[in-house]
Amino acid sequence: MERDILDRLERAPHGRAGYKQLVRELGARGAARRDIETALDALARKGRIIELRGGQYVLASRSREYAVGRLNMHRDGYGFVVPEVPPPGLKGDIFIPPGAAGWVMHGDRVMARITHSAPGGRAEGEIVKVLERAHPTVVGEFRCGRHSNYVVPRESRIRQAILIPEGFELPRQAPSPDRIGAPAARYDSARGLDGAIVNVEIVGYPEDGGEITGRVIEILGREGDFGLDVEIVIRKHHLPHRFPAEVLQEAEAISPIIPAAEISARRDFRNLPCVTIDGETARDFDDAVWLDELSNGHFLLHVHIADVSHYVRPDSAIDREAFKRGTSVYFPDRAVPMLPLELSTGICSLLPQTDRLVLSALLEFDRSGDVVAQDFCRGVIRRAERMTYTSVHLILQGDPLLRERYAALARMFERMRDLALILNRRRMKRGSIDFDLPEPLIEFDEEGLMTGIRRAPRNIAHRIIEEFMLAANEAVSRHLETHLEQSIFRIHERPDPARVLEFEEIAARFGYSLGFGAFPVKRFPAVERRRDGRRERKDIVRADERVQVSSKMYQKLVEKLAGKPEERILNYLMLRSLKQARYSAVNEGHFALAAQSYTHFTSPIRRYPDLIVHRLLSGLLDSRPSSPGDLEGIAAFCSETERRAAEAERELVETKKARFMEERVGDDFQALVISTTKFGFFVELDELFVEGLVPIDLLPGERWSYRESTRSILAERSRREIRIGDRVEVRLARVDAFDNKLVFTLAPPPDAPRRKPRK
Repeated sequence: MERDILDRLERAPHGRAGYKQLVRELGARGAARRDIETALDALARKGRIIELRGGQYVLASRSREYAVGRLNMHRDGYGFVVPEVPPPGLKGDIFIPPGAAGWVMHGDRVMARITHSAPGGRAEGEIVKVLERAHPTVVGEFRCGRHSNYVVPRESRIRQAILIPEGFELPRQAPSPDRIGAPAARYDSARGLDGAIVNVEIVGYPEDGGEITGRVIEILGREGDFGLDVEIVIRKHHLPHRFPAEVLQEAEAISPIIPAAEISARRDFRNLPCVTIDGETARDFDDAVWLDELSNGHFLLHVHIADVSHYVRPDSAIDREAFKRGTSVYFPDRAVPMLPLELSTGICSLLPQTDRLVLSALLEFDRSGDVVAQDFCRGVIRRAERMTYTSVHLILQGDPLLRERYAALARMFERMRDLALILNRRRMKRGSIDFDLPEPLIEFDEEGLMTGIRRAPRNIAHRIIEEFMLAANEAVSRHLETHLEQSIFRIHERPDPARVLEFEEIAARFGYSLGFGAFPVKRFPAVERRRDGRRERKDIVRADERVQVSSKMYQKLVEKLAGKPEERILNYLMLRSLKQARYSAVNEGHFALAAQSYTHFTSPIRRYPDLIVHRLLSGLLDSRPSSPGDLEGIAAFCSETERRAAEAERELVETKKARFMEERVGDDFQALVISTTKFGFFVELDELFVEGLVPIDLLPGERWSYRESTRSILAERSRREIRIGDRVEVRLARVDAFDNKLVFTLAPPPDAPRRKPRK
């Protein structure tokens, strides 16, 4: 029915039609009318069509006046709607000025009406309808007032305080005993809640005016309580973090004993010394590897992945909860797993000297790194050793004690290194991009307090596992695409030409380019109001959408920058110019990996798409391809849960960093300018991987202004200029604990008194 409606709208004048017209044209009677209503509602929710006033419906791709998307609010009251289907002629987001969002919250899925369009595809609009609320609950600080009580959200982009009516102040049930702050959360009056951090369920939105109302459902604790930051982030991002009783019962009912019949039905790899290679703190082990060199000089690689699909059946309670979570979430000091611990660290985890069920990719490579033969099967392994990246690296470095201890495995590790380097060279040759940007590692003391931030170590052992997992993922993706009509892919689309143009303009100042020569652009005449109130004619420059950019361009520039002073900043800016990878049922290739077909197969304990891929592969092995359901819907939802997890992980790290830096207010630091804006410039501290803002109004001595033509900040009297990539010395002025933002100013001259950073 949905397809029929879309076809009718495609043929209708201006892509629009009314309900009665659709009923008439589709010849619907009785129950079929209800089917049309259901299909229209579903298409509107998906953003494929837009419901207008008067019962009219229009294709989202044909509507010039309306758009559906998520609202991204700013703390200052304005926002942007990111259209799911951009209206004709629109480039980018729709600006929502202060006051035009009403009682809509950050993250809500909305319908926006475009009220003004400018040359070059820019648009301004207002919110006319909320299609889906993003926040069933909100975390905030409870405030007792003279006449009423409120909760002030801990999310600055949610600007509305939430009214707590009388009788809605205390949770209906006792606080969970396993939650931080539980002893302090036992209050018998609302007055005792003043200043407490609570979780509020939204119970009412105003129709016209009025206030949002809510009910306190959890009391999390008070500022300074140990672990409160994690609890806040979990609830702010609506992460499912407690397994329902039904899920736990299913998990506990799974027998850890593997029946002999199951083992006999699988390929037996228990005689091979398979190993896992992970970090020192890893708890779940879902991949093991083994390698041999064949008589013809080829390499035979085994990649064995925990067979989670054997234990997690479609539509079981565990499966429904795993889909809801989408992925495991990893915080610096704890994790929120996708699967119950009985599976994630138990029966599915590839533990040493223990029989475990696996799905295996057996790949034969020639000396050029090409796959010349492959096989996929169900298997059983008994892992020989649990290795760490550090131990394998030291073995390959010649550590005598470790080489003696792992004498039986040392030669295999050397072969693994050889194959990994071959595979890496092959990827780089085809255009795979390897930025090799530093990853921050947060360090804690025994009491869980943050003590420092350093660059996470990376060595050849990391490269070995990375190359082997990439090869297995690519091989499985090609196999499924060849033999199935449907699959799920990990895609990475080509970058937006506008972002590429922005990078090219900055790179040119350093004497570098991706290799375009003259970048093709379009110019649109426009009028801009200056600060003095005068109008100024100014061309808007837009990148030509037809420009061809390849991953090889990026990789060649990465290689050219290696070891140069500009390497850090230009690699960072290149990464920012790329789109985010996502899941899709339609294969569009993977730009950054330069792969024509790619999927996720190697981590089914922590990623739901991998579990779907396992089911598809298992169906092929049985010669009974499974029906996985709505793969596009699964892919879209898993992309959302992945973004949700990444945002939560990032926020907690920023929270930890902000708390760590609170004691360093007044200290001076060497920093790199990573971006410039009209309101200041952002820096990254050299040693601490911490970012912050230097506001333009805190720059000393004279008036400073932003020059868009050069993306620089200029001192109007001394003509000192601050550009992206400059190195500056900054002083930490303050830490905004609410937003986890660090505010810096330029450090005073060397002859002025200053403080050195603490060691």
